[in-house]
Amino acid sequence: MRVARSLVLTAGLLLAVAPRAFADVTLFLGGTTTPTVRQARGVAVGGGLLVLGFEFEYSDTQEDLAEGAPSLRTGMGNILLQPPLTIHGFQPYFTTGAGAYRESLNGVSETQLGGNVGGGLKMRLVGPLRARFDYRVFRLRGEPLHEVVHRIYAGANLAF
Repeated sequence: MRVARSLVLTAGLLLAVAPRAFADVTLFLGGTTTPTVRQARGVAVGGGLLVLGFEFEYSDTQEDLAEGAPSLRTGMGNILLQPPLTIHGFQPYFTTGAGAYRESLNGVSETQLGGNVGGGLKMRLVGPLRARFDYRVFRLRGEPLHEVVHRIYAGANLAF
């Protein structure tokens, strides 16, 4: 009984002083620049505490047969390091993660694991609405046509 009371009291104290959790969702549009610029679009959903966050991101880039540029679909789990407050309305972040990708060109495809590293800014607009600007470098394992792929995007970010 005494141990149970101590556990309940400790849990209550931890919940009372725990930092506020945050979450957000981003819809984005940008460009994959390797080997040529093609439209990339996707969604990222994440959350976190203080300076450490996490997100799951899905992105899709269409192939360009005329340029010999493959389509690329990625699903990545990422860790974000970001300050808990904005600085003059901006919140910078750095991210790294890993997941799976599927690269296809003219019916030939490669599905394998990959990783990414990058960073960006979240800019407060009004209320919970923010703009998000992101740059990523993907390293694709296996036998992709391009082992290193660059992507840049801008997106609408809703914090809750």
